[in-house]
Amino acid sequence: MAWRNGATRPKQAAGSAKEFMAGRRGLTQQGAHRIISAKGNNMEIKRNGSQPSNQGPADWFTGTVRIDSPFKGSDPAQVTGAIVTFEPGARTAWHTHPLGQTLIVTAGCGRAQRWGGPVEELRPGDIVWFPPGEKHWHGAAVTTALTHIAIQEQLDGKAVDWLEKVSDEQYQG
Repeated sequence: MAWRNGATRPKQAAGSAKEFMAGRRGLTQQGAHRIISAKGNNMEIKRNGSQPSNQGPADWFTGTVRIDSPFKGSDPAQVTGAIVTFEPGARTAWHTHPLGQTLIVTAGCGRAQRWGGPVEELRPGDIVWFPPGEKHWHGAAVTTALTHIAIQEQLDGKAVDWLEKVSDEQYQG
């Protein structure tokens, strides 16, 4: 079968993907992580549920916040992140990131605000970028929970500077 660009469809490999992977050299299980070696490079898979959920510290959050699947890149990478779920009304304290932060909203409805700006609504599929050093907060809507993936990089071993709590007046906008 020819595709629109003139290329032909690759032939289907015999056997299942499971059979193929079982026969791969270098496939190992190491606890909750699966390492697949190929040409000297490693791919790491942290299985969902392999790390316990953590409650967001009261010094950094208002309300009930759960942090799941925290990750950190291997040297020389400086990326860190986690899946964060905010119950209705929950939010971060004001904070900054030395190299900025990206949020990918995956579920619910939320709010975010940069210092001096309006409170913005967040919906699933939204991608939010906070530039380096921009003071901001983010969290759930008043009546709806929010889940997002937070990604940031470390500078000199630090990915975030926590500041004062967001007041109820600031949260309401």
